[in-house]
Amino acid sequence: MTTLAERLDRLPATLAAAGGRIRRALRVVWAVTSPVVRAIWRVVTPVVAVITPTGWLVLLVAAISLGLSFAFGWQEFTYLGTLMLAAFLVCCLFLYGRASYGVIIELNPRRVVVGDRAMGRILVTNTGPKNLQPTRMELPVGVGIAEFQLPAMTPKQEVEKLFAVPTNKRAVIVAGPAESVRGDQIGLLRRALKWADAVDLFVHPKTIRLAPSAAGLVRDLEGQVSKKITNNDIAFHALRPYVPGDDRRYVHWRTSARIGQLMVRQFEETRRSQVTMIHSTRRDLYASDEEFELAISVTASIAAQIIRDGTQMNVVSESGMWKTQTVVSMLDASCRIEPVGALFPSIREFARERTKRLANPSVVIIVGGSKMTTADFRSVQSLFGSDTSQVAFHVNHGAHPKLGAVAGLTVITVGDLHDLPSLVRGLSS
Repeated sequence: MTTLAERLDRLPATLAAAGGRIRRALRVVWAVTSPVVRAIWRVVTPVVAVITPTGWLVLLVAAISLGLSFAFGWQEFTYLGTLMLAAFLVCCLFLYGRASYGVIIELNPRRVVVGDRAMGRILVTNTGPKNLQPTRMELPVGVGIAEFQLPAMTPKQEVEKLFAVPTNKRAVIVAGPAESVRGDQIGLLRRALKWADAVDLFVHPKTIRLAPSAAGLVRDLEGQVSKKITNNDIAFHALRPYVPGDDRRYVHWRTSARIGQLMVRQFEETRRSQVTMIHSTRRDLYASDEEFELAISVTASIAAQIIRDGTQMNVVSESGMWKTQTVVSMLDASCRIEPVGALFPSIREFARERTKRLANPSVVIIVGGSKMTTADFRSVQSLFGSDTSQVAFHVNHGAHPKLGAVAGLTVITVGDLHDLPSLVRGLSS
């Protein structure tokens, strides 16, 4: 005979065993019923998706009213519930009907500068064999929606609508997909069908043209000479005795004939100039949105000229690396840059993490806002060797342009985009 204390001691184990049996039973039940539930959900989802929040509210009021009428026999609630339910059923009639549209969305041009005019066109065609009733077409454009009322259309009939795209801010504006909307006039039900893919409009930042050999940062054509000695390059260094395996094209025959021993040329290895731009997009480093946009314009202007010069370059920010294959791809990438929080513990850690997999640069350009201190610029400077030229662009909206140097780091203060060309010329001189 077990005592009460022994029963209490066994209680946790008993409860655990019972819980395990319940979980196993629920898993078995779910394994059997889940295919049925998923099949029902696939059928029900398209039906309930057409009901708007207002429609759900009407159904809820109708259910509560009919429930109160059934429980208490109140005729007023019977009338209210019946009216609500009848209105919902009548609205269902507006959903019926098939549409067969061919929709083309065009933007002209696809790439503009901030403030330029951009127009769009939507061309709707009745591709079916029957007449179509008037309907409403909605076209999302950025954060807004353009609405077009389409008339009744005969087979093969085309309707063209024009719309303007706001370009007052640097961004990637998505136009589309276009949707034809069927529904009632009071907004209880809505059935939307998509007819065209979205089209992107790139609103590029304002840039300014710089002189060739961007900022005087890259002055050589073949590359910068390093201290590494190689047997095959451009910059001549010295002569050495021939050893088996040397390329005879580099034998210096005049010296070999004079001393009676084969001598071959040695070269200093050259490397093509490599520019790395480090653009910080931390929100707390900029005093305003205008200053942030000015920094983007400064980076884009310098990067565009470096790409035109044919110099290899990379542009990095907290969100990752920009595409820099062409000027257009770089400007497209700049449209996607937005202010971010402190994703890294420090500016130095951000620069180290984003550049550690890149080729060793010959020139480093650092771009930051007015809240970025000289110590922040210097911390990035310490990541690179003394043979790397480094320039910091301190963007301070409205500030007087200034060019200075701090411990080997050239610091340029930019207050207006139009000051950039003269500052660049001052740097090259």
